[in-house]
Amino acid sequence: MTTELRKGIYWVGHVDWSIRDFHGYLTDRGSTYNAYLIVDEKIALIDTVKSPYAGHLLAMISEIVDPARIDYVVCNHAEPDHAGGLTEVLKACPRAELVCNAKCLDTLRRYQGGADWKVKPVSDGQTLSLGRNTLKFIDTPMAHWPESMFTYVVEEKLLFSMDVFGQHYATVHRFDDQDDLSVVMAEARTYYANIIMLYGKQVTKVLDRAAGLPIEMIAPSHGLIWRNQVGEIVQAYRDWSVCKPKAKVVVLYDSMWGSTEAMALAIVDGAALPGVTVTLLKARTDHITLQATEILDAACLAVGTPTLNMGMMPEVGAGLIYLKGLRPVGKSGFAFGSYGWGKNGAQEVSEILKQMKVDLVREPLLSNYAPDAAILDECRVAGRLLGERALALAAAAG
Repeated sequence: MTTELRKGIYWVGHVDWSIRDFHGYLTDRGSTYNAYLIVDEKIALIDTVKSPYAGHLLAMISEIVDPARIDYVVCNHAEPDHAGGLTEVLKACPRAELVCNAKCLDTLRRYQGGADWKVKPVSDGQTLSLGRNTLKFIDTPMAHWPESMFTYVVEEKLLFSMDVFGQHYATVHRFDDQDDLSVVMAEARTYYANIIMLYGKQVTKVLDRAAGLPIEMIAPSHGLIWRNQVGEIVQAYRDWSVCKPKAKVVVLYDSMWGSTEAMALAIVDGAALPGVTVTLLKARTDHITLQATEILDAACLAVGTPTLNMGMMPEVGAGLIYLKGLRPVGKSGFAFGSYGWGKNGAQEVSEILKQMKVDLVREPLLSNYAPDAAILDECRVAGRLLGERALALAAAAG
């Protein structure tokens, strides 16, 4: 069912209830592919949907207008979950011009060809009149692809923000104030951590540009539309873009025979100071999506592994490779783990933490086979050090 956002502006997207994996990101609440229709003297479609759902999109549009009447199809972002249905949609809209920037057009053609498309290229700051509504296009490179842009409806103070401010969240509702806000914000945080985190500097620039626009509604390409909590989600993005630390310690580990797990539990015990949140994650059972989300706003982390085949446990390695790519900033921490005849596991973790620019507060904490009482006491002391550091970093961040 279509939903009217403003007079003559409609949501016509698709709710994907069953998707559970988004190139490695665990989407256990599904997702949506949002597209929007503006009916004015000229009719514009803002984005399309994933290719299997192009027919559904056209059916949604047909509830409002004949797709053949569409004058413009705006593409904010060439990724296939938003532009995959473009070829089919343009066939159903024979007079429509494709509106996008030059980088987007190049990417779209690499995916879909489109040599016969009618194209209306736009540049940063350019406007397009639909009649009573004016579209303004704002380039947002690397938030989160090079060709990304926002489309802003000047008269309605409505921002089509493509992936920025999105959530992978399937629901019957369309607006933030119709749903459980704690769930919506949690999904927005998870989305930022796993999709946007490594582009923090670019996001800050985008937010600074958007701050110059009067915005009353934000319509992203995934999830719910922000109309009641616009200020809150923008502030959350400002905090997330610099990984603003909370007084929080994450202990991430895997274990073979319980030795590294015993160390992890002792570190948790030491870190659990008043005012400090401590989260324990097991790499083998807690998905990398959750790992990234929890580390986003943590001040400190400890990562532990036994030595297996002269290296770290594979699930720990997978998590660290994922986190390294996402580039969380401003963290303090250390590596730990048990070993038998080779110490390489925790040493490898420590080297990756260095590459991630984690401020290492100590050398790797090691136990030869099962930790004795002295080693467990050392783990508690190291955990307390992280707890104290987390409190200090959070206080400094304000």
